[in-house]
Amino acid sequence: MTGPTIAAHHVRAVLSGVRRAGMDIVPLLQAARIAPSLLGDERARIGADRFARLVKEVQRATGDEFLGLGPLPSRRGTFAMMGLACVSCPDLGTALERAVRFYGLFPGGPEMAVAVESAAGSVAGTAAAEFMVRTDLRPYPEGTFLAESVLIIWHRLSSWLIGRHIPLRHACFTHPAPAHAHEYALLFGCPVRFGAPRTTAVFDARWLAAPVVRDEAALTALLRRAPADLLSRREYGTTVTERVRRTLALALRASGPARLPEAAEVAARLAVSPATLRRRLHEEGTSYQRLKDAVRRDAAISSLTAGREPIAELAARLGFSEDTAFHRAFRRWTGTTPGAYRLHPPPGVPAGARPGQQS
Repeated sequence: MTGPTIAAHHVRAVLSGVRRAGMDIVPLLQAARIAPSLLGDERARIGADRFARLVKEVQRATGDEFLGLGPLPSRRGTFAMMGLACVSCPDLGTALERAVRFYGLFPGGPEMAVAVESAAGSVAGTAAAEFMVRTDLRPYPEGTFLAESVLIIWHRLSSWLIGRHIPLRHACFTHPAPAHAHEYALLFGCPVRFGAPRTTAVFDARWLAAPVVRDEAALTALLRRAPADLLSRREYGTTVTERVRRTLALALRASGPARLPEAAEVAARLAVSPATLRRRLHEEGTSYQRLKDAVRRDAAISSLTAGREPIAELAARLGFSEDTAFHRAFRRWTGTTPGAYRLHPPPGVPAGARPGQQS
C-alpha cells in the first residue's frame, strides 16, 4: 500500500530524548519495524505508519507525550483530557482558547496562545488568526522538531475538530532554516519562514467561528489511532497539493505499467487551467514534478520494504521505461540503490519474502 514517507532525521529526533535518558533504542525501533541501520543514512525514509508506531513506543517508554524533548514531561493522557475539554465547545475559537488554558495549567510545558489580527492590519485584507508557541524552544535539544510537531498537531487537530481542512496563510519558526527546510512547505501546505520573532501558524480568522462537529465517541476513535491520524496528514476539504498527490497515487494503483498523467491532465480533472494549477501549487510550496517524484519515491519505498515485488516489475509499475532510469531516480531520492535498500528491510520482514534482489 502506497503512503507518505518520513525522512530519517525525524526518526533520529524522536529518539533523541530516549537516548539522553540512557534507554536502549533498538527494542523501540524493532517494535516499529524500523531497521536501526537506516538511522545513519541521511536520505533514508520510512513509512508514516511505522513512524507513528515509533512515536507511540517512545511515549510509552518515556511516559511523556512530548517524547522527553520538552522542558518538563507531559504525562500520558494529558492530550486525551484536553480533547475532552474541546469536543464539547460550540466552535473552534472556543475550543482553542480552552485548549490553551488547559495546557497552561501544567508548568514547564510549551506556552501557547491564540490571537486575532484585525482586517485593517492584515496583509491579506481579511482578519487573520494565529496559533502561537510563546516558549523559546531553541535552547532545548531537538527544539526545532518539537516546535514543528506542536504546530503540525494543533493545525491538524483544529481541522479534525471542524471536519474541514484549514488552509494556512503561512507558518513561522524562530530557529534558522534547517538542512531539510524544503520539506516544511509540504508539511504545512503554505509558505514557511525561518528566523522569525515567534513560532506561529496563521490562518483566516473566519475559521474560529466554524462549529465543532466531533463528539466524545469520535475522540475515542481518534485517540485509538493517534498519533497516526494526526501525523499522516489526513485532510478535511484538502489542499490542491493533496488532491494532485491523491490523483497520482491512484494512477499508480491501476493494473499494469503506470502512466502518470501530465500536469495539464490533472488540471483538467480539477477544473482549473494548467497555469492556475502551477500557481496554486507554488503558493503551497511545491510543484507538479516534486509531487510526482514524491509519489513515485514513496511507492517504491513501500514496495521494497514489503519485499514481495521484483525490482524490474516495480520499475515498470512506476512508469519507468527501463531499470537503469529507476535506479538513477531511486539513488537521487534516497542516496542508495533499490537492491541495497531491500537488503536492509525493517525487522520482521522474512528473507524469503524478498524476491528479485538486484543492485
